[in-house]
Amino acid sequence: MANVQYYDVILKPVVTEKSMNLMANKEYTFLVHPEANKTMIKEAVEKMFEGTKVERVNTMNIKGKKKRRGMVVGTTAKTKKAIVKLTEDSKDIEIFAGL
Repeated sequence: MANVQYYDVILKPVVTEKSMNLMANKEYTFLVHPEANKTMIKEAVEKMFEGTKVERVNTMNIKGKKKRRGMVVGTTAKTKKAIVKLTEDSKDIEIFAGL
């Protein structure tokens, strides 16, 4: 496994209608490094966003889609998503506040 630091774990937040509905329950969705595990994701969220306490982390691996350009067939890059549930006494994450 590569040496992944906590600031390399979270790549970007996922902003979709479904992820916005989950924010009412203090669940936030992020694209994460493909080699990151649940404990690394929990540690990264708690270090990057002050005052947050993670209750649980759910992860999912997403295969790349098949794409075609003429006769050449290939796939897009595979990704990994994480849904992070915060505790009730935890602060909200500020990057989602204005959305």
